[in-house]
Amino acid sequence: MYFRDIIGQEEAKQRLVQEVAEGRVAHARLLCGAEGSGTLPMAIAYARYLCCTDRQGGDSCGRCPSCVKFDKLVHPDVHFAFPVKSASNVSDDFIREWRNLLLQTPYFGLTQWMEAMGVENQQPFIGVKESDEITRKLNLKSSAGGYKVMIIWLPEKMNVQSANKLLKLLEEPPRQTVFLLVSEQPDTLLATILSRTQRMELRKLPELVISQALQAKFGLQPTDAASIAHLSEGSMLKALEAIHISEDKRMFFDLFVSLMRLSYQRKLREMKLWSEQVAGLGRERQKNLLVYCQRLLRENFIYNFHCPEMVYMTPDEQAFSTRFAPFINERNVIGIMEELALAQQHIEQNVNAKMVFFDFSLKMIMLLKSN
Repeated sequence: MYFRDIIGQEEAKQRLVQEVAEGRVAHARLLCGAEGSGTLPMAIAYARYLCCTDRQGGDSCGRCPSCVKFDKLVHPDVHFAFPVKSASNVSDDFIREWRNLLLQTPYFGLTQWMEAMGVENQQPFIGVKESDEITRKLNLKSSAGGYKVMIIWLPEKMNVQSANKLLKLLEEPPRQTVFLLVSEQPDTLLATILSRTQRMELRKLPELVISQALQAKFGLQPTDAASIAHLSEGSMLKALEAIHISEDKRMFFDLFVSLMRLSYQRKLREMKLWSEQVAGLGRERQKNLLVYCQRLLRENFIYNFHCPEMVYMTPDEQAFSTRFAPFINERNVIGIMEELALAQQHIEQNVNAKMVFFDFSLKMIMLLKSN
């Protein structure tokens, strides 16, 4: 991953290159942005640039020994830390899967990473054992005599003990060490960690930038690229998912449609079976389903205003909404969204999933009838 491979974010690239040229490299950088904005690709490209011994034209050379090692993500002075499935694991236990996923595409999210690890029911996190590993690695001498870089993906997944140990490292970093924290929810980090990092925000990508990338990298026709770019809501990850519609997204759509129909028809037995089916998906998929439902509810509410430029739905979703949208209006949309948010909170707190989803489905009966 080079700066030239990153989609958009030209201002951020130029700023990082300039800081290196002026010798103002921050020892701890917090790269913040929504999923699909390019924070992880930016961190990797920056790490490559820092380690490159023959930088040219605002990018890494691609030929020096450092760049050659980076091509396979095996540079001995660049380390990764990321959420794993249990307290007994550290990132190195899954480094092969991590490298394979990154080499396929650096534009991925937690869901894709969990699939790569083979995790379903666990909620990945960064534990205290990982902090000990970070300390050990950074105390090693640099193999090339240059920078040592630690890229921490999703530091918001650190537990308290791990975050406190990281804080000590940030306060007294080893010589010529650079921390790159890549976060989607920076406001959930410890205030003391935030205060010891230089924050850089990566904005959502403009539709035109995504459209051009889809045409250049995937050979899409301009009209198809523009349509997908509009649906992506500034996320390259969503754009890629739209090209290769994931089985999960199809399943979420089918589950949403099924629940709305069953609730409207008050088929309690079938609703109970629906709840049991969802309960067997695993916690992360259950949370993703609830996030998907909230998005589709918002889109159906907006659909009623007949402003196509404000609607972000796939053709299948729009086809369903032509009939369903009239049932979502100002009298029930807030109530439904609140129930979905409450269900998501309960799932995150490990409340019995069958009870959570059946309770929500029962409430939907009344909320849809309040139309």
